[in-house]
Amino acid sequence: MEVYAKDKIAKSAGMVSSATFLSRVFGLIREQVFAYLFGAGMATDAFVAAFRIPNLLRDLLAEGALSSAFIPVFTEKLTLQGKEEAFRLVNLVLNILLIVLSAIVILGIIFSPAIVNLIAPGFDKIQGKLELTTLLTRIMFPFLLLVSLAALSMGILNSFGRFGAPALAPTMLNLGMILAGFLISPFLKTPIIGMALGVLLGGAGQLGIQLPVLFRLGYKYKPLLDWKDPGVRKILWLMTPAILGLASTQVNIFVNTLIASLLPQGSVSYLNYSFRLMNFPLGVFGVAVATVTFPFLAAQAAQKNYTELVSTCSSSLKLIFFLTLPSTIFLAVGAKPIISLLYQHGKFIFADTQATSQALLFYSIGLFAYASVRVLAPVFYALGDARVPVISTAVTVVFNIGLNLILMRPLSFRGLAFATSFSAILNMAILFFTLDKRIGPFDKKDLRNAFLKILLTSLLMGILLQLFLFLYPVDLDRGSLIQKTILVVLMLVISLLSYLSLASLFKIKEVKRVLGILGFKR
Repeated sequence: MEVYAKDKIAKSAGMVSSATFLSRVFGLIREQVFAYLFGAGMATDAFVAAFRIPNLLRDLLAEGALSSAFIPVFTEKLTLQGKEEAFRLVNLVLNILLIVLSAIVILGIIFSPAIVNLIAPGFDKIQGKLELTTLLTRIMFPFLLLVSLAALSMGILNSFGRFGAPALAPTMLNLGMILAGFLISPFLKTPIIGMALGVLLGGAGQLGIQLPVLFRLGYKYKPLLDWKDPGVRKILWLMTPAILGLASTQVNIFVNTLIASLLPQGSVSYLNYSFRLMNFPLGVFGVAVATVTFPFLAAQAAQKNYTELVSTCSSSLKLIFFLTLPSTIFLAVGAKPIISLLYQHGKFIFADTQATSQALLFYSIGLFAYASVRVLAPVFYALGDARVPVISTAVTVVFNIGLNLILMRPLSFRGLAFATSFSAILNMAILFFTLDKRIGPFDKKDLRNAFLKILLTSLLMGILLQLFLFLYPVDLDRGSLIQKTILVVLMLVISLLSYLSLASLFKIKEVKRVLGILGFKR
């Protein structure tokens, strides 16, 4: 059973990674559209700050707390009482969501000016920036309702082992914004408003792409409402602390936006562009592993099979290390060529490339920790213990704010990215060592050795990549798109081949699992 679970997770992670890869590619295209049309100035700063509000609530209420609380309860209901009772629970939760989130959206639209003043107090120094941010916030607030319903659908489908449609759903958001950039924005007096409308179109698409699969499973909507239902009460009980417990990264980014608004214009945009790029490997690898791992962890926790729970968790962490550590080195070494290729068009100039690459360097340090938290935090919810993630989040958020204030002057926006990474590492450490005492012990020596061996392999790959960039220089300021494309493609090929070769040489076990996913003999 243990070996089967590991293989199943690896294979499912491969499928989800492929779907997520497509989504992230469209996400990069979306950011290219942004960079080309709006650069890193006032309009982009305003959009980023405005979108941060519903996006933060999405992580707190929908993709974070709701998914973590819903999946264990739904899985238990499905396993013990059957599909009919499980779908009854879905309808109860759905109708409560419609009532509560509609109220939040209405209040958010009404109080948008006060909210924007709170999160971006520095915007009032530039004429019209605060007003534009407020308008964009009001337009995008309904996205919270759409994406929450999409998150509920994702939880149901993942519990049934259907990972494809939920993994593809974010592609619809990116497509909505890309199409809006070319088909709506050019016809508006304030073009950035078109991108806000694209967010709503994309949110509707995220929900719509999952509904056919959901209906094929036998789900039928019913207008049921029962706040006292045991399943509903258990989900709400888990969600209340989970609202804080799973969203440390987004809360820290939210704090970064607030502080960055006090820094020179463009700082918010540099942090956003770099964080989006860092999210590419995080989504393709980290989130994919965490998504397919959670149903296994929830089932093992329900059965109180802690031995397999520890084994599954350890296996997933090592897979995350294997995938994210080389990604960190690749992003750190190749930041300028990558950003120049992807973003340096239109109003996005070489100076913006240099600044964004510096933010990416500091963000990428915490990549493995961001991904690991995605695996570790939900384990506590599967165990019915939301207290630890809440405490961990509180500690790391306070730590992040303090480090932000210390570093914002000497390092400017770079310090904010570094503080976020360091906070993520602290969050991971707290969760891991607490879990080790709760259900462990984990084989810490094995995890440490795996981490160090993978890190060494990644660093050697980075040295080879740096040597290649030294021997094959390209003028990133004036170079052609073809030159930059060839450079980045060669960087990818050299990094991938050298990393897999070195990993095989050092006998890192995870390389066989990854090659197996890709269809090679193991």
